[in-house]
Amino acid sequence: MEVIISNYPEEQSFPQEIEDNVRMAAEMVGKLYDVENGEVSVTLTNNAYIHTLNKQYRGIDRPTDVLSFALNESVEPETEGGPDINVLGDLVISVERAEEQAQEYGHSLRREVAFLTVHGMLHLLGYDHMEDEEREQMEAEQRFVMEKLGISRE
Repeated sequence: MEVIISNYPEEQSFPQEIEDNVRMAAEMVGKLYDVENGEVSVTLTNNAYIHTLNKQYRGIDRPTDVLSFALNESVEPETEGGPDINVLGDLVISVERAEEQAQEYGHSLRREVAFLTVHGMLHLLGYDHMEDEEREQMEAEQRFVMEKLGISRE
């Protein structure tokens, strides 16, 4: 699994542990869901930027914790030659919101960032939580991956 991580705004920086945690969680999803040939782009950001995206793409006028932009929902043209890479899409994670939620839920930032990465990755793979049955399935998948990562609610 290729995990490309960037910051936005670019001058904003985050501890290396956060990037390492995002990479570890995304790679675990790749391994467990047989998309090790996958590629995901992850942008680490703040509440102001994710608020703008949430309003623009979802019509919700507030910050959120993670946004997923799946590329596999559309038909991409076939390419010849080169490695067979499955470009899954993009994740945008508000580290600021993750910090707030970790404190609110009483667990570590490490756990919250891993959870948000797993949650976003599952969306890229087609999981959703709009209906009760979908939500229950997605929650079960999230627990499964977090268990494989060895990260509890701490």
